Amino acid sequence: MLWEQLLSLKRFGDKAKRIRKNQDDTRLGFEVDYDRIIFSSAFRSLQDKTQIIPFSQTDFVHTRLTHSLEVSVVGRSLGRMAGKNILQKYPDLRDNLGYQINDFGAIVAAASLAHDIGNPPFGHSGEKAIGHYFFHGNGSRYKNQLTDKQYQDLCQFEGNANGFKILSQSKPGTPGGLRLSYATLGAFIKYPKASLPYRPTSHVAHKKFGYFQAQEPFFKELMTELNLNDKKIVNRHPLAYLVEAADDICYTIIDFEDGIHLEWIEEEYALEYLINLVKNDIDTLKYSKLQNKKQRLSYLRSLAINSLIKDAVSIFQENETQILDGSFSDALMERSQYKAQITDIISLSIDKIYKSEEVVQKEILGYKVISSLLEAFVTAAANAYNKKTNTYDELLLELIPEDELLPSDSLYETLLNATCYVASLTDGKAMLLAEKIGFK
Repeated sequence: MLWEQLLSLKRFGDKAKRIRKNQDDTRLGFEVDYDRIIFSSAFRSLQDKTQIIPFSQTDFVHTRLTHSLEVSVVGRSLGRMAGKNILQKYPDLRDNLGYQINDFGAIVAAASLAHDIGNPPFGHSGEKAIGHYFFHGNGSRYKNQLTDKQYQDLCQFEGNANGFKILSQSKPGTPGGLRLSYATLGAFIKYPKASLPYRPTSHVAHKKFGYFQAQEPFFKELMTELNLNDKKIVNRHPLAYLVEAADDICYTIIDFEDGIHLEWIEEEYALEYLINLVKNDIDTLKYSKLQNKKQRLSYLRSLAINSLIKDAVSIFQENETQILDGSFSDALMERSQYKAQITDIISLSIDKIYKSEEVVQKEILGYKVISSLLEAFVTAAANAYNKKTNTYDELLLELIPEDELLPSDSLYETLLNATCYVASLTDGKAMLLAEKIGFK
């Protein structure tokens, strides 16, 4: 892999190469990516999508939108700090090609901003509900009409693959989706593989899959442009490690903070965990003067995130050669000097937050809502594809926004479109729509 290719400014449909030194520094091409994401309807919908706690009525709990904004801020810092080191190591990138530190920050920030854009409502239970519908539910009736890969796309529905579809899929009037730079799209893809073959390895890039079969032609074009194709596998874009680290840092610290605000984790107990993480950096005199829980949490959170950012960049820099040749197989935070402290915090969050009765009950509700919506809209779309709609199907399809075309040229794409439509709904919209079609 070569950084010059990895930092490609090319966009879908470009006929001429975009040269970095010819860019307007007042609004970089990579910064345009960030703007396009943040103004997209798919990103805006994250304001009513679950991060951890569905239908929360508290001001303290993060949604997917606030989480994504925070991940992008952390990602920007990671990108800039890593970019500084990269430009020192490869001065030709700066001196002859015109790349600057902020380019790296802008790429990682934009990819981080979009990292959850394909997630369905109700958190990870939404993905599981979709997979269950096609593998165990009525969606299994389509298995014999699909290829193995197509069927696996649905049975193992993946928010990351849906995110790539949202960012890159051409629709009438919008060729290339958001038309992001290839560098940002590459950094967005944490798992550069298809749903099949399933060959579990210890490499973090193989943990899930990153694109649906419907997007395979463009995925291959993108990987070729970025020079990520190897003889046997497709390598992960190096900056995807930083996007992943930004997400890991935020959910480790911020979800924990939510649990403290909700009083699901006792303050004294929780602060001890955070202090263990930042004990080498804490200003004890300053800390002793803080007056309340909010101030103490804010101070410790800031220190913790800063420590983890510096650590992640250090790991990236130390392993940059292996990252570039595709042999670095761990998430950056798996190599963190704070691994023990991170593990302790996550374990407590799992016990006190993720497995709490409130979260589990609301995930069950979300599971049922998504299952009912899939049964309605997948059936209607499939009947429309087969030209066998009844009056009920036609009424359901009338509820679909005009820019969402469910029936397509193949049954697979029709089923995928219907599924991705359900996945695009916010928690509140999914509940409302389910009630309209008779869910109780």
